Amino acid sequence: MRSDYWDRPAFETIRPRRLTAPIVFNSAHSGRDYPHRFLDMTRLDHLSIRQSEDAYVDELFARAPHLGTPLLHAHFPRAYLDVNREPWELDPQMFVEPLSDRFNTTSPRVAAGLGTLARVVAENKPIYRERLTLEDARMRIEGIYLPYHSTLQRLLSDAHGAFGSAVLIDCHSMPRIARSGDRLAPDIVLGDRYGTTCAAPIVDLVEMVFAGADLRVARNRPYAGGFIARTYGRPQHGIHALQIEIGRHLYMNEVTLEKSEGFGAIRQLADRLTLALIGLDLGNLAGPLHLPAKAAE
Repeated sequence: MRSDYWDRPAFETIRPRRLTAPIVFNSAHSGRDYPHRFLDMTRLDHLSIRQSEDAYVDELFARAPHLGTPLLHAHFPRAYLDVNREPWELDPQMFVEPLSDRFNTTSPRVAAGLGTLARVVAENKPIYRERLTLEDARMRIEGIYLPYHSTLQRLLSDAHGAFGSAVLIDCHSMPRIARSGDRLAPDIVLGDRYGTTCAAPIVDLVEMVFAGADLRVARNRPYAGGFIARTYGRPQHGIHALQIEIGRHLYMNEVTLEKSEGFGAIRQLADRLTLALIGLDLGNLAGPLHLPAKAAE
């Protein structure tokens, strides 16, 4: 089966002219290039199918390469393929053929309809009119998913080789969270798998930048970090991974998916975060945290 992206890139790496720090930004869910064949397969209208997007997150961090760090971002949409899942995390209800034991068909994500190929988008809306073939899954996973992760691994290896360490910032957005009792809902959620994928001073710095902009920051609840953070975060080997969830209400209309007046301010905050991470001394993570001057501006 020919790739749905045979005539255009499924994802893109924007590299800096000069790598100034071992930071890698990743935006895997902001893709909004919907193949015509896929749209013909879905029962949803164009706005409904986009409800799973981390819309415009790639644009929020678009200046990272200009500041000296690479940005990897998807063009394919999350509803088409989710690279923040295991490679073969598939729902047997979705396919014409039976799935063998080599596939992970029993994960909580599959049960929720959110496997590597999602069955539903937000609000539990079914995506497809008919069941898929395994050939379709192979086309997406072998042709896009595996090259995407190879690219991400190479970016981290290059950073680690040049600096002796690497930090992956996995960038996402989240729907507005309902407040719990007397507690106000967070604007930002940082996920480090409860301290296992990223050194604490890095997480502290990121929290400090967001909190300094009067945003409410939570850690690991309700988002502790997905497959990407869990797979690449190896602090004991000098590779750190932190998932960042930015509240969509801060920069866009969650119904129409249009940017709001707050978009510019959040983009500037993303620049401030990038500069703060570039200024962090990764060789002294065990010492006290000192906020770089540019992060405090």
